[in-house]
Order: sequence, then C-alpha cells, then structure tokens
Amino acid sequence: MNLPRDFVFGTSTAAYQIEGAIMADGRGPSIWDTFSAEPGRIVDGTSGAIACAHFERWAEDVELLKQLGAGGYRFSIAWPRIQPTGSGAANQSGLAFYDRLVDALLEAGIAPMATLYHWDLPQELEDVGGWLSRDVAFRFGEYAAVVADRLADRVTHWCPVNEPNVAALQGYALGELAPGRTLLFDALPAAHHLLLGHGLAVQALSSAGAAQIGTATNHFPVRAITDSESDRVAAAFLDLLWNRLFADPILLGRYPDGLSEAMPGPLEEDLAQIAQPLDFYGVNYYNPMGARAAASGAALPFEYADLTGYPTTGFGWPVVPEALTELLLDLQARYPGLPPVIITENGCSYPDRHDDQPRIDYLEAHLEAVAEAVARGVDVRGYYCWSLLDNFEWAHGYTQRFGLVHVEFETLVRTPKRSFHWYAERVRAHRAGSA
Repeated sequence: MNLPRDFVFGTSTAAYQIEGAIMADGRGPSIWDTFSAEPGRIVDGTSGAIACAHFERWAEDVELLKQLGAGGYRFSIAWPRIQPTGSGAANQSGLAFYDRLVDALLEAGIAPMATLYHWDLPQELEDVGGWLSRDVAFRFGEYAAVVADRLADRVTHWCPVNEPNVAALQGYALGELAPGRTLLFDALPAAHHLLLGHGLAVQALSSAGAAQIGTATNHFPVRAITDSESDRVAAAFLDLLWNRLFADPILLGRYPDGLSEAMPGPLEEDLAQIAQPLDFYGVNYYNPMGARAAASGAALPFEYADLTGYPTTGFGWPVVPEALTELLLDLQARYPGLPPVIITENGCSYPDRHDDQPRIDYLEAHLEAVAEAVARGVDVRGYYCWSLLDNFEWAHGYTQRFGLVHVEFETLVRTPKRSFHWYAERVRAHRAGSA
C-alpha cells in the first residue's frame, strides 16, 4: 500500500466500553450507568460495570499494544472519573489512572490520542438538562481545562468530542442510546451545545499547549435507494442532518442553509467559538447508508434503507470499502483547507471466533481505500482500527465483537485473534518499507 512514510497505524477504545470499575476511586455515575439499568435498553441486559476490566488490567492491554506494534492508541477519558458530578474539583485518583496509562504508552513508544468525551456524561449534568443545556457546554470546557492541565504535556493528539452527531441524534432525538430521549427535531439544541463544547475544549487544550487537536466525527456517504426524486431529496436531507450539520460549523464556521434558525444563540458568537483551527480532522467510518422518502405524515422525512448486493458484517452493515475513498474525496472537495485527516475509527463486528478472516478482509480493503484516497490527493496521516478489544457495544451489550483481541467476558482472558497478528505484520511491513 502506498501510504506516507510517517503514516500512523493505531487502534481505538472508549472508557465505558472497556474500563469497568464504575464505583472505583471516586468515579461518579454516568448516563450510561443509568441507561443500562433501565429494562429493555440493552439487548442482552448487560452494562459496562465490569466490561473488560481495563481499569485494573491496563498494563496488560498496553503490553498487547506493544505486541501489535501500534504507533498510536486512542482511548477516552471518563468525565465522571475526573469530575464525579460534572463540575468542581478534580478527583485526583481518576487523573492518576490516566497519568499511569499515558506514561506507560509513551514508554512503549506509542503516541497517546485522548478523547475527552465518548458519551459518558456525568448523570448530575443530565439531571439539569444534559446537552440540551447551554451550561453543560461550559462545564465541558472547564473539564477539558482540568484534564489538559494534567496531561497536555504528554498526550500527542486530542479529540474533544467523539461523534457529536451520534450523541445528539441517537441519544437525544431517537432514544437509541443514552440518555434515551426521543425529541426528534427538538434535539437540535443538543447538537449545537455539543459543538460549542468542542470549541470551548479546543480553546482550553490550546491554552495548555496541547500538541495536536482534532475531531472524531462519524461520517457516512448517503445513497438514495432509487433514482426517484423523492428518494434523492430524502438522501440529501439525511446527508445534511448527519454529515453537514456537524462538519460545516467546525470547518466552515456556519450551519447549512435552513438550520441556523433552529439553533439556540447567541449564534454568531457561538459559531466563532466552534470553528477553532484544527491540527487534524478525525473521521470515524464504518459503512455507507441507504435512504428513501418516508411515508406521508411520518415524523422524519426520510427512512434508513438497506443497501443490497454487498457482503455484511455481524451487525448487518454493508461492507463497501470504496465508499471510504468516496467520503474522503468528498470531504476534500466540500471543505477547502481541510486539515490533515486521521481515520480515528474503522472496523467491523463478526461472530466470536479467533480465526477471523472476514475481519482481515475488511481491514485490508479499507486500508487500500485509504491508500487510494491518498493517491488521489487527500492528506491522510493515520488509521486507527476499532477496536483493540472485544467490549461492551453500547445498546447491543456484548453481542457484537469488534476486537482484534478476543475477550472472554466471564474470565476476562485476552487472546489475540488472527486479525491481530495480520495487523501487526501490516505495521511491520510498512515500517520496513519506510526505513
């Protein structure tokens, strides 16, 4: 693969999905603790209370990263582990945990990439409105400053907010993820405040001397399920709502036409805060999405539709690696001055097996798709596979396995899969070719 000499191969995780220890060392409750405890929210009735027990077994996981040869590791910092109520003095035990992790990564020659918010909002902040409340964005900025004061001298890359579109639309509009609200278009203030929180965190990190600050935004190309005008209009609206609503304010300093009116203010001042200069633009990509026009009178003007004719993952998601190339080229064309891109998540779930050839095929095809985008002029600097470990997959509990490493959840034993060894060899080959 013709990738840049300094291209970084890494892997990603998230705190609530792997750490466990939800009552340890002063951690406060999060919206995911609450959501998981509500009957029917998680398909297998589980939670992240134990997960992979990474909080206790982090050193073992760093050793796995060393064996993988990872050049970077993206992890998230649990806000309720740092500020149990979402504000006030820092919990020093929580900061000390991430101190140890960052130091161990650096000692192993692995660049730390820290995400400040991967969906685990302190429950006390949700109780006063959550991301619907403007005040929560400012609490997030203060939290960012606390973490930056402790870690900005050592963490090499920062992602303030993971997938604000998923958090806002699936958490507040559709109720599929925590906090489980079903507000539909009344959830748009949550989208705005997540973006404002991003901008305030970028400023806090910059003030603390953070080296590289970017994003981790979920993107998918949207394809109309037929050539009918109604389906094409529906697909364009889904693209607007999922992709442009979140990228335009960050990269262009404005909302797409027709959406500004739905956002709380003071809008001009907020957009100036949101559109802070970035060192990289992080893209989380898994698959394209099909769309069709909704039936008359439906709450939303579009419906999701299956894209047929492609192999699918264990989740049922279509495997379309060329759509990643399409996405990267579209971002470059749509956003002049696009910062260097890092693929901050890309991966697939498949059933529990160690000889996971389908995962190898998926990763190889998507790395080739990245290389094709690079050959066509997109400045892509790295690729972070989701995920290092099988983990708690949000509302799907432990029924979906994305890991390069198999985790036996009853014993917590870790076993590298065949894809782990393939990825390690891919990293070694790239380094040898770049030497």
